Amino acid sequence: MIATLIRSLGLLSIAGPLLASCASLSPESQLRAGLVDAGLSPRMAGCMAEHMVDRLSLTQLRKLQSLKAIRKSHSGEMTVSHLLHELRALRDPEIVAVTSKAAFTCAF
Repeated sequence: MIATLIRSLGLLSIAGPLLASCASLSPESQLRAGLVDAGLSPRMAGCMAEHMVDRLSLTQLRKLQSLKAIRKSHSGEMTVSHLLHELRALRDPEIVAVTSKAAFTCAF
């Protein structure tokens, strides 16, 4: 019985960090989810997130978390032009430029 308990604790010590690493999402997947939450199609959101994540700082990526609020004020699928209009309110020209370039690249 004690041997079983020790084995179980040993497995938990190994499995714990592995489960914790799965629980935290990468910045790219968080950005993709935020773009989908804002109303972009999953295909467009995935493509844009892939192009944007390496070009924006963590601070800028955190600013983009406000995208979730856009969906509440806009029903239906979000157009890229409406998204860019909303992003201008963040007052960060680099976010708008990177997002515009990613949207253009992913549209073709």
